[in-house]
Amino acid sequence: MNKEVIIQKLLSNHQEFAELVSSLDESGFNFSANNKWTAGQHLEHIYLAVSPLTKALILPVFILKLLFGKTNRLSKNYEGLVKKYSDKLQNGGVASGRFIPKKVSFEQKEILKRKLLKNVKILCKAVNNFTEAKLDDYILPHPLLGKLTIKEMLYFTIYHVEHHKKLVLQNLHMQSESAKG
Repeated sequence: MNKEVIIQKLLSNHQEFAELVSSLDESGFNFSANNKWTAGQHLEHIYLAVSPLTKALILPVFILKLLFGKTNRLSKNYEGLVKKYSDKLQNGGVASGRFIPKKVSFEQKEILKRKLLKNVKILCKAVNNFTEAKLDDYILPHPLLGKLTIKEMLYFTIYHVEHHKKLVLQNLHMQSESAKG
């Protein structure tokens, strides 16, 4: 995936996810099956995940290099990164620390949506300032996946929001099944 495709997918995937959650009524927004996250908590989690990446990528490159270093390997492709993440999840990997959302009220829905989409736009603008080579040269820490190149972190961000969109849809399906009784 080149930089332009990455930017387009970041924008479209996050927009689709935000619109899905925004379209929910209060019952759908707050529904939780099996003590899993509500749609609101998924929205906050995605915001919490995108924010540090955005902050990192607006830093000058020399600071990224100083803080996190350069890679000594080639970036994985999108499919390879998704497989690595899926394997971690299958082996019990979960969100931790500052990435675990708190309870999110229905009244916070539109504010969180706006904050997320604004953050994604800033992220995309920052990505546009990198050359293709620099996306593959510098690394960032990921709490579950370890050191990733910037390109891999962007791949993760593209997939991560898709993953959570699927979880929200599964939750809504469970809600409709439980309503049928």
